[in-house]
Amino acid sequence: MIWVFPLLLPMIKVDLHSHSTISDGLMTPSELVSHAASQGVQVLALTDHDDVAGIEEARAAAAHNGITLIAGTEISVTWRNRTLHILGLRIDPQHPILQQGLTRVRESRFGRAQSIAQELEKIGIQGSLEGARQFASEGIIGRTHFARFLIAQGHAKDMKTVFKRYLVKGKPGYVPHLWASLEETLSWILAAGGLPVIAHPGRYDLGRTLLNDLLSEFKSGGGAGLEVVSGSHHPEQYGQLAELAQKYDLLASRGSDYHGPGHSYMSMGRLPDLPSQCRPLWHDWEEVREHAA
Repeated sequence: MIWVFPLLLPMIKVDLHSHSTISDGLMTPSELVSHAASQGVQVLALTDHDDVAGIEEARAAAAHNGITLIAGTEISVTWRNRTLHILGLRIDPQHPILQQGLTRVRESRFGRAQSIAQELEKIGIQGSLEGARQFASEGIIGRTHFARFLIAQGHAKDMKTVFKRYLVKGKPGYVPHLWASLEETLSWILAAGGLPVIAHPGRYDLGRTLLNDLLSEFKSGGGAGLEVVSGSHHPEQYGQLAELAQKYDLLASRGSDYHGPGHSYMSMGRLPDLPSQCRPLWHDWEEVREHAA
């Protein structure tokens, strides 16, 4: 399949993956939007983990800053005993089916946080639950908040080190968890009128066979896009993922996965364009065309 489209739209600075203090980002929704605007971002999606509570604040800030805000979320998924993340973009954040699903996932997060704290206590690290809570200004406690606590306590020098030492599979603070299924996650996003997109697929250690299985199942379940350009991808992965997007007839997305200064893989406004063979997720979005006019 060969896709041909205007060269103008990919020139727009579109960032469809970012986080605020509603989940594990360092900036409030309005601060995040203002920062994005200062970096030249024209279309921004707020995609907090398992939550949409920051959308209205971000939307108001976007109007003030002259950029377009895309309502989104990033949902935690368990697929074949692995944790994946699925973005829901252009959602109705108030849709009851989506709200019910996200509430269930958020409630399960606190149980995992308690278990992580218990595991860290076994190796002599005390007070990690309360410590992590101090970094979780909006209430959701995730691994990033534990990581910030561990860094502050001197157990590691930076985010990359602390995750490798404590919070990934096989390490003292790792706790397996059963998140939402891929099928139900897709159903929540689609019910809310959204576009499901696989977030940073290059980060999942799936291998060729499992990755193809995931993409096939995702597409057949109503999946719309693949995050080809991500702040956490290496440049050589862009072309590989672009080919997979074409193979499975998925639209291509890009996002910085920005969490704040010093806690992000890439600064806002620095994302490269999608590979030329990609069909952008936003190819027919009126709000993007308005910026191109």
